[in-house]
Amino acid sequence: MGKSTSASLLSLGGIPILDTDMIAREIVEPGQPALTEIAATFGIEFIDAEGKLRRDLLAEIVFSSPEKLKELESILHPIIRDRWLGQAQIWRRENRPVGVIIIPLLFETEAQSHFDAIICTACSPRTQHERLLARRWPQHQIDQRLAAQWPVEKKMAASNYVIWTEGVMEIHLLQLRRIFGDYLPPR
Repeated sequence: MGKSTSASLLSLGGIPILDTDMIAREIVEPGQPALTEIAATFGIEFIDAEGKLRRDLLAEIVFSSPEKLKELESILHPIIRDRWLGQAQIWRRENRPVGVIIIPLLFETEAQSHFDAIICTACSPRTQHERLLARRWPQHQIDQRLAAQWPVEKKMAASNYVIWTEGVMEIHLLQLRRIFGDYLPPR
């Protein structure tokens, strides 16, 4: 959809960013309690010989079963939420005028009430599909992952702002500048 590009542009402009996808990766590293809980819940076969999570294997299971997906989310989402809430508190204590937390499943996890404004990055279904194919995901995984999320039209309608990410980078940046104003200095 363009979340990472928006995050990069904002970060280059000096706006603090926290990406919950990064948190999700960190909390399943070897030695982390979430990884231990995943192994206990789903089985040791989801951990490789180096002690790392076998993401592809777990994705196959959870995205083909709503019940398994809920089990995984019940392990990960509370930890992720605690981390981003903690970071938001730090930014407030530091009197930061603005900070951005990227949450791909914001509405699905009912986290929107924690924010002053919601920005949705969006593109056409065709562009989204092309971008997901570029990640080398099989078509069935793309379909399963999209089915586990709100449709983009619903996210757009529930957001305060929408960044349309189909244009050239300069247009993307201009849209961000319209939202962030003086917080995002000109080049």
